[in-house]
Amino acid sequence: MGESHQAKFDPKTYFNYCYQFAAVPGQKDNSRFVCFVLSQLSKTFSTGKYRGQRLIEVGTGPTIHTLISACEYYDEIVVSDYVDSNRKEIERWLKAEEGCFDWNAHLQYVCDLEKKRTPAIITDILRQRVKQVLKCNICLENPFHPVTVPPADCVISSLCLEAACKDRESYRRSLSSMVDLLRSGGVLVLIGDLDETYYTVGEQRFDCVNLSEEFITETLSKLGLSVEEFTLQQAEDRDSNHKCDYAASYHLIAIKH
Repeated sequence: MGESHQAKFDPKTYFNYCYQFAAVPGQKDNSRFVCFVLSQLSKTFSTGKYRGQRLIEVGTGPTIHTLISACEYYDEIVVSDYVDSNRKEIERWLKAEEGCFDWNAHLQYVCDLEKKRTPAIITDILRQRVKQVLKCNICLENPFHPVTVPPADCVISSLCLEAACKDRESYRRSLSSMVDLLRSGGVLVLIGDLDETYYTVGEQRFDCVNLSEEFITETLSKLGLSVEEFTLQQAEDRDSNHKCDYAASYHLIAIKH
């Protein structure tokens, strides 16, 4: 599936479609999804329970929203994506280049939740602490080959594996490679959609692996992780959504033994 994303995935369309706070009739209510993700990540990280030297995000896309709450608690952050244009967008934001994506609404949303930092402070922390923007192929045993990254205290991944893998078996292998990036005792945070077979970005349709909560938790258990939390947000108006067929969004926290 990777070559399809490399050729057809448009970061700007994705940003405008998936990460706005306004609902659009006839498609997934991404405002609900964005608020769900930001709120769950704030609950996960804002207390400082999870912290350490290194955080790795696998399949960052052209986005930075998943790092807003976590960045305060990790000294080094590694972001990654398979699609070249996605990595370029992240680098543009890190360098504050003219025309880079505007994440101020997302930053402000988290600041309003946590009531302890300003968007400017978070922006500065993120730009200082993101040390690497790496090419990532989650289908490889080392997703960052030929680069080797030391084991992380935390690995985050959002809407990545279900889009990158062709079936449940390849999903298992890729999730195993992701878990290998994590030190013993480290925390894995996964975000995604359940019971989904396709999604669209603009007019481009992409297939994805149909996942269930049972399958994910069972796979993680076999890989030596215990799921601490598994939170769902059910889809609304599923029958009228012509942009994807998901049944629910999920956020999970798991600890590697």
